[in-house]
Amino acid sequence: VPTVHMNVRMIAAKPEGKDPVAWFGGGMDLTPYYGHDEDAVYFHQTCKDALEPFGPALYPRFKRWCDEYFCNKHRSEQRGVGGVFFDDFAELGMGRSFEMLQSVGDAFLKAYLPIVHRRKDTPWTERERDFQLYRRGRYVEFNLVWDRGTHFGLQSGGRTESILLSMPPEVRWSYQRQDPPGSPEERLLSHFLVPRDWV
Repeated sequence: VPTVHMNVRMIAAKPEGKDPVAWFGGGMDLTPYYGHDEDAVYFHQTCKDALEPFGPALYPRFKRWCDEYFCNKHRSEQRGVGGVFFDDFAELGMGRSFEMLQSVGDAFLKAYLPIVHRRKDTPWTERERDFQLYRRGRYVEFNLVWDRGTHFGLQSGGRTESILLSMPPEVRWSYQRQDPPGSPEERLLSHFLVPRDWV
């Protein structure tokens, strides 16, 4: 079963004597350990469907933003197959931007649960488990090295345990791991962990 990340947020302020102002951010992204085209297409189509009522330009823009954000730049490697990501967003006005935020949040279970049901009974061996732990290490690298939310939480004196609780409990690193060409593990890197148009 792939890992998924999702959050939505609204930051609001009411300056004295002025109308309230608000900014919105969030998104969702999918990080498979073994890639399946149908999962990536379905996840992206669900993200696109959630944003479509708010204009055709949002999905490609937020998808590209997700690809750029969820990247282990020190490895030139995507964290997963992407999804959508946005931040400091208010251009639809407060009401309509909030509706868009709700639509993304409401689409989360629809985007993820069918994939869970499709993959939850997939047989695995120690080979697949080893690769899963290795790929989880990449997830941890992103969170500790690049994620702005993790940095902000740790640097602002947030609750460290709560901040780090999103990390996988077990991970593994391998020195210069090379998977056989054409193997499912190699195909994850060459076919799935590269920005591409899934829908």
